[in-house]
Amino acid sequence: MSSTPTLAPSPGPNAAAPVVVIGAGPIGLAAAAHLLERGLEPVVLERGNRAGASVASWGHVRLFSRWAELVDPAARRLLSRRGWSEPDPARYPTGAEWAERYLQPLADALGDRVEYGVTVTGVARLGRDRVVDSGRDSQPFTIHVHHPDGRTRRLIATAVVDASGTWTRPNPLGSDGYPADGEHDPAVAERVSYRVPDTHDPGDLARFGGRRTAVVGSGHSALTALVALAALAEQVPGTRAVWVLRRGTVGNAYGGGDSDQLPARGALGLRARDAVAAGHVEVVAGFRTEVVELDGTDAEDVTMSLVSEDGRRVDGLDEVIGLTGFRPDHSIMSELRLRLDDRLEAPVGLAPLIDPNVHSCGTVYPHGAAELTHDEQGVYVVGMKSYGRAPTFLAMTGYEQVRSVTAALAGDHEAASRVELTLPETGVCGGAGLFDEPDAAKADGSGAPGGCCSAAPQLIQIGAPSSAGAAGSGGC
Repeated sequence: MSSTPTLAPSPGPNAAAPVVVIGAGPIGLAAAAHLLERGLEPVVLERGNRAGASVASWGHVRLFSRWAELVDPAARRLLSRRGWSEPDPARYPTGAEWAERYLQPLADALGDRVEYGVTVTGVARLGRDRVVDSGRDSQPFTIHVHHPDGRTRRLIATAVVDASGTWTRPNPLGSDGYPADGEHDPAVAERVSYRVPDTHDPGDLARFGGRRTAVVGSGHSALTALVALAALAEQVPGTRAVWVLRRGTVGNAYGGGDSDQLPARGALGLRARDAVAAGHVEVVAGFRTEVVELDGTDAEDVTMSLVSEDGRRVDGLDEVIGLTGFRPDHSIMSELRLRLDDRLEAPVGLAPLIDPNVHSCGTVYPHGAAELTHDEQGVYVVGMKSYGRAPTFLAMTGYEQVRSVTAALAGDHEAASRVELTLPETGVCGGAGLFDEPDAAKADGSGAPGGCCSAAPQLIQIGAPSSAGAAGSGGC
């Protein structure tokens, strides 16, 4: 573990406080690399015990993006000075490979600037709560930090970049945005998960093999889970899946198939469709969950039921997987004056650009400091968390965000306003790949389809495969 940075309770008149970055995930670490290039000193606070802790938690899943789209330019420059061996840019890594071969080396290159095992519990202006106007803008920020041993301390910062992601905040099963009745009851909660299963893991094999599982959700993570369970059904008799959708029909949830501009997305949809056709997956559409309940009294024969708001039921379930998206937690900023969109909980300048009712990932205009600015100057929410409840996010978009934000913090407003990223209009290409065979990780078209978005940059939706992880790795 890196040593704890020594920081005074408040800066002296000539002391320069650091810029605090919350989260040592892909976007947070990229922000730190850009800050260093700008001559600004970063301190990165990570709740997990390693860099990219959340990415590592879904390490069994292969990304849809190639290495070429997963390495930030400033990070590449920093790593190259340390003799880093860059992976084949044409290949598609798993989450574990991304964390081990890029994120952890990047954190190591940043050295003691990255601190692990600490939780940020609040951010404020020094000596000013949310109400106070007087002298507010001239005050530095205070970062309240909690340690696992119970210690707390305050850090002083000239600016704050929140890249803590949305990973620890999965949406509930309830269709009104709140947990369904019974969802968090202990006996039910132990049978509900919010992640794509790893069917090569002995624990998941025992949990889902030979059992009936409901998958709630219509995105690419739900498709990934369904295909994984269908593959498990070929190995373990009695394995069945029920696909529970809120939408009235499956519609375009399968994607474009062979005509999809994104080959891996199309392949995933085709595999899900085949799983339904083969009878491994039952489809229940137009179902808005209101209640989760246990049925039976014999511990060995207890099953679960989902009950919809119109009284329909899905009975005889052993497990439920909720894959209905993620949401941000802005509570640590409650003493700051953030301007957030009422619907998406994203910065008001960004929200119109990412509204999922209007935009796909390919039609989101590249953006930076201007769209991410709040009334509270010097604080930025970046990465997946900046998208609030919007479901998709481009890794390269996050890297462009922090390039612009760090330029603004350094006073280079021309660079901050400049757009240095061109996005292809490739539609929503979210989720995680299922292509674990070596040939499938190729980008040259040989073997099985290996990934999507053949034109750079490409989408990865980190908030899809799993539900648990450390702050900072929630989305990129």
